[in-house]
Amino acid sequence: MKKIGLVGGTGPESTLMYYKELNTRIDQLTDRKAMPDLAIESVDFRKAWAYVSNGENEKLANYLSEKVTCLKNSGCEIISLTAGTMHLVIDEIEKKTGVSLVSIPKAVAEEAVNRGYKKVGLLGTIFTMEQDYMKKDLRDAGIEVCIPEKEDRELVAKRIFEELELGIVKEETLEEFQELISKMKEDQGIQAVILGCTELPLLLKEENCPVPVLDSVEIHIKKLVDMMV
Repeated sequence: MKKIGLVGGTGPESTLMYYKELNTRIDQLTDRKAMPDLAIESVDFRKAWAYVSNGENEKLANYLSEKVTCLKNSGCEIISLTAGTMHLVIDEIEKKTGVSLVSIPKAVAEEAVNRGYKKVGLLGTIFTMEQDYMKKDLRDAGIEVCIPEKEDRELVAKRIFEELELGIVKEETLEEFQELISKMKEDQGIQAVILGCTELPLLLKEENCPVPVLDSVEIHIKKLVDMMV
C-alpha cells in the first residue's frame, strides 16, 4: 500500500476528518488487516490565512512547498492538500517541489461530469468563490459554475471563518445556508452545490441540503483511497 502525505491544519477540523476517514476506510477495505501509512505536515493556519488574505501568493506557495517537500522526503507517494483555498497556489507548489498533488478541484470536476451536471453552485471561502482555481476544471468540462450574490458570499465566508473553522456548528447557520442555496436554485437554476471548503460538510449534508451535494471532502477522500490501494 502506498504511503500518503497530507498538508493539514487548514483548518484542523477538516484535517481530523481526513485522518479518521482514511484510517477507517482502509481498515474496512482490508477486512481489518491494515491501516494506512500516513504522514501529516500541519501548517500554522493563521500564518497561511494571512498570506491568502494579503495576496502574498509567493509566500504561501513557498510555505506550503516546504511542507510538501517534507512529505516527499519522508517517502510519501501520494500527497495532497486538505483545504480547497490552498489550491490557489497548487501550480506553483507543483513546480517548486516536482510533486503532482492530488487536486480537490480536479476530483470534484470528475465527479460532477460523472453525475451529468451542467450547472452547479459553489460555496467556500471568499477566495474560493470569487477566484478561478476551483472553477477552471469544471468550466473546462463544460459545466457552468454559479456563486451566491455578494452579500451572501460575505455571509458564507464569515460563517466559515468564525464558526466552522473552529468546529462550531449552529442550527441558525444551517438555516441561513439552506435559504441561500434555495435562492440559487430558484434564481440561477443550479442542479447541485459544491461544498468547496473542507469545513462545510460539518454543516451541510445530502439530507439537509435543498439540492444534491458535491462534498469536496468525501469526493477527495474516495479519490485518495482508490489511489492508495
